[in-house]
Amino acid sequence: MMRCEPRLLHGVAALGTIAVTMATAGPWLLGRATDSVVAGDGPEEVGTLLALAALVHAADGLCRVLQGRWTVRLANGVAYRLRADSQAKTARLPLSYFDRSSRGDVLSRVTNDIDNITLMIQQVIGSFVNALLTVVGVLAVMVWISPLLALVALASVPLALFVSGRVGARSQPHFVRQWASTGALTAQVEETYSGHLLVKAFGRQRQSVREFAEVNDALYRDGLRAQFISGILQPLMMLVSHLNYVLVAVVGAVQVASGSLSIGQVQAFIQYSGQFSVPLTHLAGMASMVQSGVASAERVFELLDAEEQTPDPRLAAVLPRPVRGRVTMEEVSFRYAADRPLIEDLSLTAEPGHTVAIVGPTGAGKTTLVNLLMRFYEVTGGRITLDGVDITRLPRDGLRSEIGMVLQDTWLFGGTIAENIAYGTARREVARTEIERAARAAHADRFIRTLPDGYDTVIGEEGGGVSAGERQLITIARAFLADPVILVMDEATSSVDGRTELLIQEAMGRLAAGRTCFVIAHRLSTVRHADTILVMRDGSIAEQGTHDELLAAGGMYAGLHSARFTPDRPPAAPRTT
Repeated sequence: MMRCEPRLLHGVAALGTIAVTMATAGPWLLGRATDSVVAGDGPEEVGTLLALAALVHAADGLCRVLQGRWTVRLANGVAYRLRADSQAKTARLPLSYFDRSSRGDVLSRVTNDIDNITLMIQQVIGSFVNALLTVVGVLAVMVWISPLLALVALASVPLALFVSGRVGARSQPHFVRQWASTGALTAQVEETYSGHLLVKAFGRQRQSVREFAEVNDALYRDGLRAQFISGILQPLMMLVSHLNYVLVAVVGAVQVASGSLSIGQVQAFIQYSGQFSVPLTHLAGMASMVQSGVASAERVFELLDAEEQTPDPRLAAVLPRPVRGRVTMEEVSFRYAADRPLIEDLSLTAEPGHTVAIVGPTGAGKTTLVNLLMRFYEVTGGRITLDGVDITRLPRDGLRSEIGMVLQDTWLFGGTIAENIAYGTARREVARTEIERAARAAHADRFIRTLPDGYDTVIGEEGGGVSAGERQLITIARAFLADPVILVMDEATSSVDGRTELLIQEAMGRLAAGRTCFVIAHRLSTVRHADTILVMRDGSIAEQGTHDELLAAGGMYAGLHSARFTPDRPPAAPRTT
């Protein structure tokens, strides 16, 4: 995780080494000064020792300040790279990953968990390096002063390791559950806020609050247990440290009385004993933060290690120019799950410039068919070709640049209307005149010009400020501006009124010339003029033909048409008064 910042990591370690060396020299100098006072040495020698002690402590402080600054840079560098890697990873993940995962949980991994890792690195790395070096350096000096007192000081280490190991093992699972609960809470909030209109429309505020409270309670319990158990560790380590201090003081006093050590040596050793115990206590205090950071790191690397979509071929095929837009599906099969087939042995051909309408009941595989064409999902059998080229041999970006898509759910980002219309032309700069021409073709120009700032009107991420039908028109204008060879309309007119629907159909008739069009709709009024109508049922084509041919056949399409346009009962007679 920190291999990307080796120079900063080495710098932090070097500054820590210098700081620990200076801190280790301080007690030794003060001990020498004490012995000089006891021996009656002159003030010059004592003053020199005290000045050196002040100098090394100042150097220690300066190194720690620089180390803290470099640690912050190291932590933020790691966070920057993790966010960049996570963003790049999401672009390589298949749609099936997002079908399985809630958006809120993915957002929590990329934001909350990475922030927690940053905090852990910032708080722990420098302290850990200093603590480790302090333990090694101080122990060496302690052995040099008195091997016996060093053994007394080391007697508490096994107890400290045992306590920290037991507490850490009990708290780690709670930290894992805490950050999983954080992801669930983020998902709950994201879902509630993005659907706040529906929540209010159906009077589900109380249920929403209750569901939030349940997730929030789970997060509270997991966080409380994790922090409480890990919080016990530092007081226990301080108790061990105090016991060690008492033992060192008693044994040191005995050695002074026997003449084995001087008062200055015992003074220095007691200071070293404190320096030896403090890092162990700090390490214990950092245990909870380390465990929390490790739990977050597991979640982030679970995202980074997720299975990616199949990469584009290295030697990609090239479509013949000009692209005509002939789409052929040859015995295509697809299933979301291995044991649940959705489409089996489906074959069809869409000729250039023709409009293919796809109708059928919900779950018949209409939208899935288009997802396969866009390579949002890969076929499990058969193949799909564009102008005779297998689409799996084409780079995804190149394939999708030839296809314009208007989804059932209108998606607009925070920005101006002009920017939203131009979103589908990322590969080239477009002039305002082109944007306005596309808007006129989609019959969106009129309502856009009635807005306060026209095409420069800023709308929210959910299209705030414009109606559902107007949002649909903007997305249609976006597809028109992209000037694709293939147009896909997935319930594209489901959110507009009857008059606007007729205008869109008229515009589509003009713009569809020379383009292959796929229209997916439940409303049969939108597909009666299609060149070919495919009636899908259970993942296969049940009927195929024109509107008149299918009505004359009296099959499934005729039944759908009859159910749509024939009233179930005659209208009630008007009441008289």
